[in-house]
Amino acid sequence: MSLTDILSPSDIAAALRDCQAPDSFSPKKFFQISGMSKKSSSQLKEIFRILDNDQSGFIEEDELKYFLQRFECGARVLTASETKTFLATADHDGDGKIGAEEFQEMVQS
Repeated sequence: MSLTDILSPSDIAAALRDCQAPDSFSPKKFFQISGMSKKSSSQLKEIFRILDNDQSGFIEEDELKYFLQRFECGARVLTASETKTFLATADHDGDGKIGAEEFQEMVQS
């Protein structure tokens, strides 16, 4: 399964266009524009599984840096400050990585 099986390609493209400039990425805005915030819990779990590149059950900081590229190969890499802010937004237990439940809470909040 791919992200375009769950999210509309045009919504993904619009979300990526919105954060093309360095330091313009807002997770909440990206989730809204891409349509992720409207998805069911099971769909968000599938999206999480796709984004968890190494299938560790967590999205770590090094995976977050390439978050936008998981949606489109040519997308930019998140800046260090965007990556740290993104991680801090979701990492409720302070373990330095985002679990499936933390991801779902962040997307749906």
